[in-house]
Formats: sequence, C-alpha cells, structure tokens
Amino acid sequence: MKPQILILDFGSQYTQLIARRVRELNVFCEIHPYNKFPKDLTGLKGVILSGSPCSVRENEAPNPDISIFKGKIPVLGVCYGAQLLAQTNDGKVEASNTREYGRAKLSHFDSSDELLKGISLNSQVWMSHGDTITQAPKDAEIIASTDSVKVAAYKFKNEWTYGIQFHPEVTHSLEGKVIIKNFVSEICQAIPNWTPASFVDTTIKNIQNQVGKDKVVLGLSGGVDSSVAALLLHKAIGKNLFCIFVDNGLLRKNEFESVLDSYKNLGLNVVGVNAKDLFYKALAELTDPEKKRKAIGKTFIDVFDAESHKIEDVKWLAQGTIYPDVIESVSVKGPSVTIKSHHNVGGLPDYMKLKIVEPLRMLFKDEVRLVGKELKLDDNILHRHPFPGPGLAIRILGDITAEKVQILQDVDAIFINGLKSSGLYDKVWQAGAIYLPVQSVGVMGDERTYENAVALRAVTSTDGMTADWAHLPYEFLAEISNEIINKVKGVNRVVYDISSKPPATIEWE
Repeated sequence: MKPQILILDFGSQYTQLIARRVRELNVFCEIHPYNKFPKDLTGLKGVILSGSPCSVRENEAPNPDISIFKGKIPVLGVCYGAQLLAQTNDGKVEASNTREYGRAKLSHFDSSDELLKGISLNSQVWMSHGDTITQAPKDAEIIASTDSVKVAAYKFKNEWTYGIQFHPEVTHSLEGKVIIKNFVSEICQAIPNWTPASFVDTTIKNIQNQVGKDKVVLGLSGGVDSSVAALLLHKAIGKNLFCIFVDNGLLRKNEFESVLDSYKNLGLNVVGVNAKDLFYKALAELTDPEKKRKAIGKTFIDVFDAESHKIEDVKWLAQGTIYPDVIESVSVKGPSVTIKSHHNVGGLPDYMKLKIVEPLRMLFKDEVRLVGKELKLDDNILHRHPFPGPGLAIRILGDITAEKVQILQDVDAIFINGLKSSGLYDKVWQAGAIYLPVQSVGVMGDERTYENAVALRAVTSTDGMTADWAHLPYEFLAEISNEIINKVKGVNRVVYDISSKPPATIEWE
C-alpha cells in the first residue's frame, strides 16, 4: 500500500508519534529521512515536516528542497518544520530569550481556519524549542498565538501550507488530535483505508512474494509481536515456517515452560533451546546497558545461527520488529536521535547467511494487537504486557548474575500476579520490577539487615511512545511491597516509579 501522507523526519523524538496519530485515522503514512524522500508524488495527499534537535540557524542544519511539493499538495510544518518553512520563505527565526519548553495555551487563533476548526480558546499545547519564529514568512498570515509566542501558527496565502511551533502529536497538546485530523482528513482529504484486515491481506501476499517456497526460521518469545508475526507467516507459507524459542536465562519466572505450552494449539513447529549459560557468559561483568544489549543480540544471533543450521536449506530469519524499534534505533543522520539500540533491529553479521523478513516492521504496538485480533490470536497472548527483548538484563542495573535474576524473577512474579488477581493487569500498559544497585538498612524481627532495593514500574499508554505512570491504589502497593519483602530473600525495600515518558523512558535502561 502506498502512503497517503509522507512524514519527513528531521530527527525529532516525536516523529513516530506524528505517524501514530495519522494511523489512528486509518490513513497509511510513512516516515522518510529528510534527505531521502521519494520524488514521486503519485497518490500522496500531504506532507508533514517533523521537529528536530537541530537549529535552522546552524550552517549544517537539515535543509532539503521542499519546493517539489510545497504549493502542490498540503504541507504541515511542525516545530522545526515550521521554522524551516519560515527561514526559507523570507521569515525570521531567532534564538529565544527563554527556552520555550512545556505547556502553553493558544490565547488567540483564527477559529475559521480549516486547520484550527473545533479548537477551544486557551487550548493547551506543548512547546519544545530553543528558537522561535519572530516574523512569519512572506505571503503568510499568523493564525494562532500564545501569550509568549506571537507566531504559534501560520498559513501561506493561496496554498494549503501551514507551520505550527507546537507539537500536536503529543498527549500534552490536549486537542492536538483534532488539528492532525483537520489536516489529514479535511485539508488533505486522505482516504481512511488502512485497516487490520487490509494489512493482513497485503502482508500475506508480500510474504509470499518475498519468501516464495523458502524455509523461514522465527524466534518466538510468547509476546504479542512474535506471535502475530508467526501467525502471519504461518498463513503465508504454512509448514515452511520453523519456530525456535530460546531460553536466555533472562525471562520471567517459569516463562520458558509456559510459552512453549501456549503455542501447542496454534499448529506451529516450535523447538525450545536452553541457552542460559551462553547468555550469562556473554553478560559476565558487563554493566553498561548498551553493551548488555549488544552482547544479548550477538548471542541471540549465534544461537539462531547454530539452530538454523539444523534445519535443512533454511533461507530466512523472521523477526517481530515493530516500528518503534526501528525508529528508536536510527542515528541522528538517519535521522532520529538514538535513545537505545534494539537487539532485533539492524543488519546481520556477514557469516550468517539468513535473509531477514519483518512482517510487522511498519506497525505500532496497538496496531499489532489489532492485527492479532483480526487473526484470532488467543487473548492470553494478545493482551500480554510488552516485555523487552533483552529481558531482565535491562531491568537489573549493573552486572548480571544468576542470583540477581532469580531475585528479580521472584519480585516480578509477585507484582504481575498481584496485578492480575486484583483486576489491574488489563488497566496497565506495561509493568515490571527493576533490581537496583542499591543496598539499604532495614530491620527484620530484631535483626538489622543491609539488603537490596527494588523498584516497581507500571505505566498506562496506547502505543508505548508516550506513557504516564499508573496510579495504582496505595492499598495494592502496600500489599505487594509487604509480600515482596516477606517472601523474597535479599530484598528489604520497595519503591514505586512515578516518572512519565517523556521525559523518562518506560524501561530504566
């Protein structure tokens, strides 16, 4: 399916959120680096220019030729995109006296403009820039202001080209979705034909065309991503799909056995591989989270390489890579700034001859669930919380040992089981425990203890790209804390993480 909306990425951490909001309107869009966008406008309804960590005033600032589409199809510049449109069209962009970051209110705006229809007076928006537009571009009119930002939004006369200095894609812009809908559905008149059913049909055909009659090996984790990928591949190539589940020693408590059992009725060929010792050896004495991720990724590939050689003539390695994995792993030149690398993203080493197939690469997490529902995936897997590919290795701050893994598995099991038994599990997007490199004094009975602290983390979200900490009942947290300290030897303190994303991430590493 060809994209109707093209998003040019200038390096903003929010670029994927723009895509997410467009997809919520059932409109297919794609993100392309600002310097590698397609010149063929066939089927394209509109273009969105993202924000950026760069300043348009820098000599090396991204500055592509956008005349190819400006004035021909609708264009929306967001933050840096708005400043770029202004800078290149006789407007003025200057360093702000005070960094404009955080909540602001649209105190003045043209409610008759197509972009701002349905917006409330003093609507809250999210600013995130160090530069500011002090003079609107030539042939443009200001359509919105805040108390401190005169040119909060503008429109070029006689064309559907807009610039806004705030970020409508983030949840902090309370009516941002209305603005995006106005642009995509009304101004661009994009057709809402991006549905789970259409994705399934298109993807199965694409897999068949890509893979043919070759054999494919897939790593199953028990999570929704790999499970949906498996079902899509199974529908496309049937018996030529071979699934492997690797026990890396970093899974949740008893997960290896339960995951294998959960796939019995799906008709998949699944082999379980116990590789704990290999992963522990690779992780020995590593404390840096990036080094841990890379060690896990390399070992994961080594295990797969060895296992795939046991399958005659296997040609492809399938992965459950999803869009946020891809976006967060791209360098600033690619261009989104790297937050963290993902073990299942990127090229394979030369010695490994398997080619990659990633049927979910263009989907966000909640889209994966919708596709899983379309495929009638079991609810126990479909609604399972996300779990990081590197597993508990990135929830143990510091070096990894079997003893620490066991402690964290026990803590995590109490927390997750408690959420389920209290009816809170489905109200939370993701939850887990973090083993802290901190020891503290405690008293148990009449004895002084000096043991470990653990943090509990639970967030609410729709797509994992932004998240708020879950407001779990105090009584529940008190019960879980008490149970952990009483039952898990080596832990005498439990804390609860109340950080949102942004500025924090969901995982600590």
